[in-house]
Amino acid sequence: MSDSPAGKLVVAISSRALFDFEEENEVFETSDDRAYMQMQFARLETPAKPGVAYPLVRKLLAFNTDGVRRVDVVILSRNDPVSGLRVFRSVKGANLPIERGVFTRGRAPFGYLESLNAHLFLSANADDVRAALLAGFPAAVVYTHSTRVDSHPDEVRIAFDGDAVLFSDEAERVYQSEGLDACQAHEANHAGKPLPPGPCKPLLEALHRLQQIDAEVAPMRMRTALVTARSSPAHERAIRTLMDWNIQIDEAFFLGGLPKGDFLRKFEPDFFFDDQTRHVESASQHVAAGHVLHGIANEK
Repeated sequence: MSDSPAGKLVVAISSRALFDFEEENEVFETSDDRAYMQMQFARLETPAKPGVAYPLVRKLLAFNTDGVRRVDVVILSRNDPVSGLRVFRSVKGANLPIERGVFTRGRAPFGYLESLNAHLFLSANADDVRAALLAGFPAAVVYTHSTRVDSHPDEVRIAFDGDAVLFSDEAERVYQSEGLDACQAHEANHAGKPLPPGPCKPLLEALHRLQQIDAEVAPMRMRTALVTARSSPAHERAIRTLMDWNIQIDEAFFLGGLPKGDFLRKFEPDFFFDDQTRHVESASQHVAAGHVLHGIANEK
C-alpha cells in the first residue's frame, strides 16, 4: 500500500488507549516491569479486548482503500518489546492493518512523534501527553474508563471543545481574570479577528482533508462537531475563525455552560477532546473522551 501523495493522517497511540490493558497495568503499577512483562507474555495467545480508542482507530483505518494509505496508525508505547509481542498479536487478532510500533520500556516515548510526523497522540499517561503538547503535537489523555460507543459504522464522528483545544485559550484567560460579561464583550469586540490556533488545529486540518475524499473512493465518511461553552455573542468569533481557516465543521453546539455530556450522548462521537476535567468526566459517562492538558485551566 502506497502513501498518499497529498499527505496522510498519522495517529500515534499507546497500547492502553487501543486495547483494554487495565488489569495488566495494575500489575505494572503495583509490582515492576518484569512481572508485567511475564504476564503479557503468558497471555500472548489471548487477544486483548478493545480499548477506548479502538472504534476510532478501526474506522480511521477504513479510509485506506484502493491501495492508498491515507491514515497511518502507529503504536507508541512505554511497553517493553516483549510485551509488544502481545500488542501486535492483538492487532493481528483484531484484523487491524497496523504495522508500525515503538516500544520504549518505561521511557517517555513522545520524542518520537516528530519522526513519525504525527497529527495526534493518544495515551493514558498524563506526563507523556503534557510533554507532547508542549512539543507542539495534538495530544490527549484517554480516559480509559470512558463509555465506548461504536455506532455509525460508515462514519467517523469526532467532537472538539473550542477554547484551548481548537483555538487558543485567549478567551478563557479573559474569563478567568475578568468574568463572563467581560469575556463576552471581549469576544464580541474581536468577532472579526480570527482566534490564534489551539493545539488541535493540525488534527482538525488533517481530518478536513479526509472529508474531501470522494465517497466512491473511500466509503467511510468523516463528521466533526464543535461542542463549546461559548454562547451568543461569543459564538461569532469561533465560526469566523473556522471560516478563516477554510475549515467547515458539520455541527456546532454553543451551550452557554450547559453540561456537555447529554449532547455528546446524542451526537455519539467516536472521540471527544476537551481541556477541562469536569467536561471530560461528564463526556466520559457517555462517549470516549480525552483530556487536552493545555491552557490556563491546566496550569493550576
